[in-house]
Amino acid sequence: MNHLITVTSIGSDFCKDKLRVNESSLDDFSFDLLRHLGFTNAQITAANDFIFGRLTIEGAPHIKDKDLPVFDCANKCGQYGTRSIAWSAHINIMSAAQPFISGAISKTINMPHESTIDDIKQAYMDSWRGMIKANALYRDSSKLSQPLMSGTVLKVDIAEEEDLLAEGLISTQKAVEVMADALPMSDAKPLARKIVTRYIAQRRRLPNKRGGYIQKASIGGHNVYLHTGEYVDGSLGEIFIDMHKEGAAFKALTNAFAIAVSLGLQHGVPLKEFVDAFVFTRYEPNGPVIGNDRIKMSTSILDYIFRDLAVNYLDRNDLAHVKPEDLKPDIVRSEGETETEFNLNAGLSPAGDSTDGHEIQLTLDELQLNTADTSSLQTDFTEVSQASYPQSSENNSAEEASKFGFEGDPCPECGQFTLVSNGSCLKCVSCGSTTGCS
Repeated sequence: MNHLITVTSIGSDFCKDKLRVNESSLDDFSFDLLRHLGFTNAQITAANDFIFGRLTIEGAPHIKDKDLPVFDCANKCGQYGTRSIAWSAHINIMSAAQPFISGAISKTINMPHESTIDDIKQAYMDSWRGMIKANALYRDSSKLSQPLMSGTVLKVDIAEEEDLLAEGLISTQKAVEVMADALPMSDAKPLARKIVTRYIAQRRRLPNKRGGYIQKASIGGHNVYLHTGEYVDGSLGEIFIDMHKEGAAFKALTNAFAIAVSLGLQHGVPLKEFVDAFVFTRYEPNGPVIGNDRIKMSTSILDYIFRDLAVNYLDRNDLAHVKPEDLKPDIVRSEGETETEFNLNAGLSPAGDSTDGHEIQLTLDELQLNTADTSSLQTDFTEVSQASYPQSSENNSAEEASKFGFEGDPCPECGQFTLVSNGSCLKCVSCGSTTGCS
């Protein structure tokens, strides 16, 4: 009914003069004339059911319940249908016909949307036991663009939330939750997310007065300024990137990239997707990061930017080089340093693995003869001295690195002896660089 009774079918002059429709709504294709006239959703639904039918024979007068199985279809019929042919019946009829057919049967086994993984496994097992040569399973609504929709997603009342989404007052995730709650099926979030992101989601604009932060850092001698803009709920909505000593072309590229990321964030693209795509990208300038409390090394400007965003907005502490507890004003030694020293003193590697049994001291403080307690030393003075005073030569560092499972070669980028095997090449655990492999 909404598509039949429109401004075009009634006439613009009549709608404007008699029905008091605003001129701005006359050319608006989303304008609902029935709602403007005061009809409720229940009244419009009742009119649609009466004129166009309910697309199912269930509930029809003079039809007995015992006769309904004759009219069952592969899927539920329409929005109101509840019956369908069981998926096991498809397999049984194919098993009965297979002995009389030389080839495989071109027949799809239709399964309802509520089917589980165990149901899929059972369908394949029953097909094997029935000696069916081939089968094709299809779970209803598993493809958003399927030719025949069951009708369950055609009539979902989220009109109010749709208006709020268009005005940027609710997030895409909120719209997905509203749609999932309205769909009459279990675990409807994947389908709702596809519908919202493909057909409903619009740009969620930031407020005129917005929060955020400005982070200054230096990467390879280049100053980088990261500006962020936040929604009222604190989620990220835009970024700006400024650099020192940048050319006109590079400045234009960084500005265009920041605008593209901002538009993606405002249209519902999760920040996690950007982080996974751009972290560990490698190009100049790169190297040590100066000015950031949590990030101390980056492989590129994009790597640094999305590391910082992931740490601040996604709590991805695994991408930071400094843990949050290390920034506390009363911290003396982090938990990692304490655990590492304990493992080394116990004859283990820093990760807690067993070594060759020699004990290694981390610092020289415990070897001061006038203050140290010799009773606490677990080895003689000669062994402790040899392990406590590291040699300055590169060979000694390589031997110590090899003892902990590293290759013993220095990293060509950061110089750390933390190279591990990565296929046919080597990868640095400290900075993430490789010796040729991706």
